[in-house]
Amino acid sequence: MNTHARIAFPDLQSKTMSADDAAALIHDGMTIGMSGFTGSGYPKSVPVALASQIEAAHAAGNPFRVKVFTGASTGPELDGALAKANGIEFRLPYNSDPIAREQINSGEMNYVDMHLSQVAPVVWEGFLGKLDMAVVEVSGITPDGDLIPSTSIGNNKTWLDQAEKVILEVNHWQSHALDGMHDIYYGTALPPSRVPIPLVRPDDRIGQKHFRIDPSKVVAVVETEAPDRNLPFAKPDAVAEAIAGHLLEFLAHEVARGRLPANLLPLQSGVGNVTNAVLSGLMDSPYHDMTAFTEVVQDGMLDLLDAGKLRMASATAFSLSPEAAERFNRDALRYRDKLILRPQEISNHPELVRRLGCIAMNGLIEADIYGNVNSTHVMGSRIQNGIGGSGDFARNAYLSIFMTPSTAKGGKISAIVPQVAHVDHISQDVQVIVTEHGLADLRGLAPRQRAGVIIDRCAHPDYKPMLRDYYARALQGSFGKHAPTLLNEALSWHQRYVETGSMR
Repeated sequence: MNTHARIAFPDLQSKTMSADDAAALIHDGMTIGMSGFTGSGYPKSVPVALASQIEAAHAAGNPFRVKVFTGASTGPELDGALAKANGIEFRLPYNSDPIAREQINSGEMNYVDMHLSQVAPVVWEGFLGKLDMAVVEVSGITPDGDLIPSTSIGNNKTWLDQAEKVILEVNHWQSHALDGMHDIYYGTALPPSRVPIPLVRPDDRIGQKHFRIDPSKVVAVVETEAPDRNLPFAKPDAVAEAIAGHLLEFLAHEVARGRLPANLLPLQSGVGNVTNAVLSGLMDSPYHDMTAFTEVVQDGMLDLLDAGKLRMASATAFSLSPEAAERFNRDALRYRDKLILRPQEISNHPELVRRLGCIAMNGLIEADIYGNVNSTHVMGSRIQNGIGGSGDFARNAYLSIFMTPSTAKGGKISAIVPQVAHVDHISQDVQVIVTEHGLADLRGLAPRQRAGVIIDRCAHPDYKPMLRDYYARALQGSFGKHAPTLLNEALSWHQRYVETGSMR
């Protein structure tokens, strides 16, 4: 690491210090806005040092816990380290760390699961109180004192603006060629001063390349050289390939009917092996000149860019496997004009999703026979990760698609159930459900029509007879016939799993 090579502003160069010294500026009870969206662009040194200081405080019998706000999930050096030290009192808006998840589900950590587009406005409104500190990873500091963003934008603009004090991590691992890939829009405002966001195409640039920062707020600059940490994507299995096949056939049908243009509409894809399999499936599709307006750039999108199938992608972060991250770092200059990273209040903005007509493709935990979707809670009460941006996109998309294998836990759990145990996406926001067994197009269908299509096309064969039996009896014994429900049985499948370990 060439010390100070990326810190070209003398006033901030003079504030460099160790991660331990920077972490010592954080105290018990503080609210901290940290960078990071998926396993990209999060601080990797200061949180680890802070976790050590929290452990030492606890060993001495002193309280030390903090509130942590981020863009979305982060990496083990942040959520994992702080959760292991029992250092997080309150967390929002999304978490995927297993240690933190256990603490949330045991009641040790308070957690607010939020639509990702709403986090920045809520902080600006002051509803969550003051932001004591921001800890933000950047890839460099310009001679004018502006900050060159890293591999995620998330809520960093808001943290830098709203925090009373700022700690910067300058990461030398991040590519120099990131400079120029970002579009930081400073035109958002609260009512009554809010105006339309002037973005009408996914490749519009409406902001500036760098973050602004008041140098007097910066109390520490820490230099690091550590990679982002994202898990590798599994090679698509037969189930994922079948789901992708059904969806690609559906898109071809929509193009043939004139309901989609020949190059589709801007793609949004949630994170995961199934959605990445769909992106891989697009490699062999007839579509060219495609675009993406999404939250994260995954491996499949890099492949589509390399193949010339995808013209450009707009997102707020990367979510790349270690191999793809190395490839991106090596060739970042080549990708710079094809990728745009924006603040998540823009990448997930409901108005923009509706205006651009996105095709939203997201995963789920379970769906019921009427099309309500649970994306977050296992058996209705154990949070898995969070709603993320799926709600921002599902309600406003041109096409709202949810995908899942039809069973989990080796067939002991059905993803299609009489009634979901928790509702994240109401049936009015769910247009298409896809499993390896088929695709249910729910547009224009009343609840009873939806039930027949979902059971016939999406349920696993082992569970179809049970679903048909439940629905037939619901038609006879329900309080009403619009969406027939047996109140004493609707969640019995979940209860059976909790008691016996299987929904069968």
